[in-house]
Amino acid sequence: MNFAAQILYSRVLKNRSPRDRTREDEDYDPFWQRDDNKIKKQDAPALCDLHCCKDEPIRNGLIGQKPPSINPERLKDFGEEDYLNGDVKTWEMKIVSRNEELLRDALSRIPQSSSRTSLSSSNKLIRFEDISAAAFKIQCGVQKTPCMYSRLSKQYGMDIYLKKEFLQYTGSVKERGVLYLLTSLPQDQQRKGVIVASDSNFSMAVAYHASELRIPVFVIMSTSTSPARVKMCREYGAMVISYGTTAKDSQTHARRLAQENAYLYLEEEDSAVYLSGLGTVGLEVYEQVPKLDAVIFPAGGHCGLLAGSAAALKHLNPRISVIGVESESFPVLQQSLKAGHPIEDQACSNHHFYGDVSGLCFGSNSLQLTGKLVDKVVAVREEDILISMLRLLEYERATVDAEGAIGLAALVAGKLPELKGKRVAIVICSGNLELHLLQQCIARALTLDNRVCRFSLVLSDSPGDIAKLLEILAREEARVLDIKQEHTFVTSELFTVEVTCTVETRDKIHTAQLRNALLERYPTAAWTER
Repeated sequence: MNFAAQILYSRVLKNRSPRDRTREDEDYDPFWQRDDNKIKKQDAPALCDLHCCKDEPIRNGLIGQKPPSINPERLKDFGEEDYLNGDVKTWEMKIVSRNEELLRDALSRIPQSSSRTSLSSSNKLIRFEDISAAAFKIQCGVQKTPCMYSRLSKQYGMDIYLKKEFLQYTGSVKERGVLYLLTSLPQDQQRKGVIVASDSNFSMAVAYHASELRIPVFVIMSTSTSPARVKMCREYGAMVISYGTTAKDSQTHARRLAQENAYLYLEEEDSAVYLSGLGTVGLEVYEQVPKLDAVIFPAGGHCGLLAGSAAALKHLNPRISVIGVESESFPVLQQSLKAGHPIEDQACSNHHFYGDVSGLCFGSNSLQLTGKLVDKVVAVREEDILISMLRLLEYERATVDAEGAIGLAALVAGKLPELKGKRVAIVICSGNLELHLLQQCIARALTLDNRVCRFSLVLSDSPGDIAKLLEILAREEARVLDIKQEHTFVTSELFTVEVTCTVETRDKIHTAQLRNALLERYPTAAWTER
């Protein structure tokens, strides 16, 4: 147990009141069971390696002024035909763990996939000490997000605490792993720079934190990328290059630029460094919510957050249930666990709604950790995710994407009845939902929740009949969202009008009451099924 781990866990227990301390804190506290009298001073990481200075302003926990952005006018230097000049050098990073006892024997040997080439390590071992050291090192660069009691608790019959990771500067939990990854690079590579190729949360986090650390950063995005994402990435300080019509084109171009200019090509993988950074979420949840019974994480192909946090939680208290949630449309993790290796030929969606939830399973390290330490993985429907997004917006004023809402969706769908009456934490990991997609999601969720309905009926073409219809809607306290009249293409008798109304109701019961009142007056009224 290194010095960083000792400090971190001491802080966890220090923040607990005597009432909240339990016997399990003593049973599973590594400092009760080990003799660390021989800890060497040099094992402790330097306190805040991120240029801390008392006289400079603090931004997002990172201290120091924002470095100037790379000049966007240099984009012409990185076109398809014109590459940077210079000696061609390649650089490979190997993360080697010391020969210590593995975390609960979590990692068994599974054949490694050779499809990833950017930052794969030859020894992908993750220990509790690695996670606690990561927490110590990145504490000045990322937010310690709140884990707050939710008003949704009464609705679902349990004590729900929401870990609001969408409050990070770039709106994603990926910042934790990215920052630890970048600060672990050798100084010479930091001077040369890094390059990424996607419009994912990972790339946004790399763009921001590399700029903050004064590491040259280049982001290759396809021409189909949302203009808002391109703009945001440039504002973070990265050089953004639009290239190719597909993500594969952008990745190929990025690898070529990296090889010719000695950049380090970064791709989201499950290296020990990256998983350790993501695992700090588990440490914070354990510290912030005493007497936890379960923690729910998003899963899917990119299950690094689930795996890293499970490693931390199970080390601190094996009795805490760790649960992963993925989409029924893309059960990548469940299929990979069943097969015993990452699934490479899984058909995935390119729709921005799903994001990393529908991605390929990117590594055996996180898969092994998940298989050993995660208690349960469940799948939910798209409808449940949309309603979960609506609940978070209404009850928590939290605008999140599918990846952020999928954990709560397991409770919305009733997939975890065993958690009734328990104390449960849910990690809301991402809030990067594009505005045009947000509007569609809210409208669809209201319909799925039986709070927006549409009906059609035929009336005589006179003002009095329309007025009577509006009276009924007012008496039933239904809010009219839209009303249309069709005169020309009406197939019924002459001098009639077909009226189509879209109304908003309180809930499913209110909708049923309105339907009965209308059918009593207009027996031929037709309801549009959702």
